[in-house]
Amino acid sequence: MKKITKEVYLKWYEDMLFWRKFEDKLAAVYIQQKVRGFLHLYNGQEAVLAGSLHAMDLTKDKMITAYRNHVQPIGMGEDPRRVMAELYGKVTGTSKGMGGSMHIFSKEYRFYGGHGIVGGQIPLGAGLAFADKYHGSDAVTLCYMGDGAVRQGSLHETFNLAMLWQLPVVFICENNGYAMGTSVARTAHTTDIWKLGLGYEMPCGPVDGMDPVAVAEEVYKAVERARTGGGPTFLEMKTYRYRGHSMSDAQHYRTKDEVEEYKKIDPITQVLDVIKDKKYATDAEIAAIDKRVRKLVQECEEFAENSDFPPAEQLYDVVYEQRDYPFLAHKL
Repeated sequence: MKKITKEVYLKWYEDMLFWRKFEDKLAAVYIQQKVRGFLHLYNGQEAVLAGSLHAMDLTKDKMITAYRNHVQPIGMGEDPRRVMAELYGKVTGTSKGMGGSMHIFSKEYRFYGGHGIVGGQIPLGAGLAFADKYHGSDAVTLCYMGDGAVRQGSLHETFNLAMLWQLPVVFICENNGYAMGTSVARTAHTTDIWKLGLGYEMPCGPVDGMDPVAVAEEVYKAVERARTGGGPTFLEMKTYRYRGHSMSDAQHYRTKDEVEEYKKIDPITQVLDVIKDKKYATDAEIAAIDKRVRKLVQECEEFAENSDFPPAEQLYDVVYEQRDYPFLAHKL
């Protein structure tokens, strides 16, 4: 694995802070009804993404996840301005404004969504890995899911085939404790989600999902196993979300004291503490990072605000490849 150096810590801090502020801005404009539909924010879970990206080969590896999916494509290389524009439903967005919050895609940067069906991305992740193996590529797919999704039958069917065919895929459960609002303890006899891999003899284990170093180390092992023909891995990232499941979540299932307790191990704070302890940056340099982050978030908002909504004809232009629309009963 690439060494975790001063530069890595500074990048982690700037990236995670930007992801946090990006999501905070989305929450603000959602209340203003500039972003519509559902909105699921990643606040608190940033270490999972930061550590994973460090372990990946971003020139070829792929990523797929559920609907808490705004910052992942940014981490993979997508322009955050285009991501925010997509959430606004603007034509400059990653899917020309037609995907929205839960369906961010970036084929160019190998980010394959963004899926609104709980657990729907799990077999698709295996499918991406199957395609790579079929075509002789040594690329690896990282397939993420929430703790609620592991109760879906699709996970078990996928695990079975992934092991049978030894697919180059890393399954990662981001266990933030409550799915949509029900604790893990109330949905299964065992709260050790990683043990689901044991029934398939799939390498598996728990990871501290609030620590990007722990994430990077375990994801790297899993990625290299997959890349060298060793088949899939299932990792349970024990993490926490500071906001509700979505913006409509009243969060009656947990106390404010519990949330505040978890904020004591905020991954951004943990990384910043290392930077300060090891004198990787001065206070002025940290302030400069904060300023850059705020400026970029503002640029994203302005880009989305100033972009146009897509024309009505686009509904047809992006659905059918054939220009005469042979399956339409009525023309525009």
